[in-house]
Amino acid sequence: MSLFRTKSMTDIVPEDGAEGSLKRTLTASNLVLLGIGAIIGAGIFVLTGTAAANNAGPAIVLSFVLAGFGCLFAGLCYAEFAAMIPVAGSAYTYGYATLGEFIAWIIGWDLILEYLFAASTVAVGWSGYFTAFVASLGLHIPAALAGSPFTVEGTHTLVRAQLCVDPATGGVAVDAISKTAVTVANCAAAGGAVQSGVLNVPAMLMVLVLTVLLVIGIKESAKFNNFIVYVKVAIVLAVIGFGIKYIDTANWVPFIPENIAPGQFGWSGILRGAGVIFFAFIGFDAVSTTAQEAKNPQRDLPIGILGSLAVCTVLYIAMALVMTGMAHYSELDVAHPVFVAIQKAGPGLAWLGFFVNIGAIAGLASVVLVMLMGQPRIFYAMSRDGLLPSLFGKVHHKFGTPWISTIITGIVASLIAGFFPIALLGELVSIGTLLAFVIVCGGILVLRYKRPELPRPFRTPLVPFVPIMGILICGYLMYGLPGDTWIRLGVWMALGLLIYFGYGIRNSRLAKSGM
Repeated sequence: MSLFRTKSMTDIVPEDGAEGSLKRTLTASNLVLLGIGAIIGAGIFVLTGTAAANNAGPAIVLSFVLAGFGCLFAGLCYAEFAAMIPVAGSAYTYGYATLGEFIAWIIGWDLILEYLFAASTVAVGWSGYFTAFVASLGLHIPAALAGSPFTVEGTHTLVRAQLCVDPATGGVAVDAISKTAVTVANCAAAGGAVQSGVLNVPAMLMVLVLTVLLVIGIKESAKFNNFIVYVKVAIVLAVIGFGIKYIDTANWVPFIPENIAPGQFGWSGILRGAGVIFFAFIGFDAVSTTAQEAKNPQRDLPIGILGSLAVCTVLYIAMALVMTGMAHYSELDVAHPVFVAIQKAGPGLAWLGFFVNIGAIAGLASVVLVMLMGQPRIFYAMSRDGLLPSLFGKVHHKFGTPWISTIITGIVASLIAGFFPIALLGELVSIGTLLAFVIVCGGILVLRYKRPELPRPFRTPLVPFVPIMGILICGYLMYGLPGDTWIRLGVWMALGLLIYFGYGIRNSRLAKSGM
């Protein structure tokens, strides 16, 4: 039964100013902006078009509503835990308080798939936008140093990756209209030459620069994130505001296209689309990892979690309506669907394409920043509990940040981003996040019945309905992911169990205290 020993609330919540504690510098507005910074990225600039073209048609709006409800249920559960247990560690710490050490370890190990791998995944996407953008300005990064050396063939086989190179410059070939990289399939038609990638240097450098910023301080990182969030939200609002004038309502007919295959149009397509665009919502839970650095966590954490989720859901729905209204959904299955929609508007909106590129670059960078911020705080909490070596719990004497775990996270994330393709990483991130959401919702149910007397500054409404619905919706979205993704999850968890039974269970602080 020692596997399921739990930590008491007095053990979990440390005194402020104690040795090794983190600085409380974040306000409610900082937390909302951190959440928005983590959420708005590849989802709004890429996945909206993909899911509309292949799954739901104009009814992708309903897919966003469904996925948003799944995240809302999970977010309400996160908000109760975050206000009740305002310390670093997010779902890992909540699991330790309710479900026991072994489950907490599984959550903590699982969260690496969300934060560390998400940072690497989005960095790869950022590199593609950045490389093409600077090439459109006449600055050409050698193609061999701008792409992963590997790509995924089929569902699981790693093979050598190839890029389309502009023979005149040696850089990645860029489409003249969309300002994005030309695909290998269209390389010959664009007058390019196919070449193998060696290393994704832009992705690696971006991760390392943000790592340095995170080591220097959470307050400085939050200010940088705030600026980026203002930029990308302004650009998203510009696309929505100017694009409304160019909507052709004929593109919305039929709003729910006829079902032609399982998961393609009809209500099954709406459900499948919700699973695809769920990645667009990943990140709001990262707010909870900063609980120990919030000035008033009991009040501000629920505001940060639910506020950022609400803002992003409204923006996603509005963006989906505008995009599918400007262009027919069948034309949006491209890497740059926003450009396609703008192009359909004609010369009147051509000027907006440049700013969309800026928004995509800024948006993806802020996602990487928040993911890189979340992972070291998971390591910090696990180290403090003895489940990882004490090195991961070191706090810088001047900056007040978990600097060693931040550096380790940054180096590992940069290597993953430099060598591996986005296709291999994305679904791992989704299944890891969904599993964490399921466990958090389950934790609320357990704690309400086992410890009803605990003070709850924020209470999840309509218990048990809300947590049960969170479990069911997130569980369904997990069920819809490919079998190979489940296999990779199993392998990853097996590795985590080896570490726990080889090190964590013997060095746990609870074990040493005789509990």
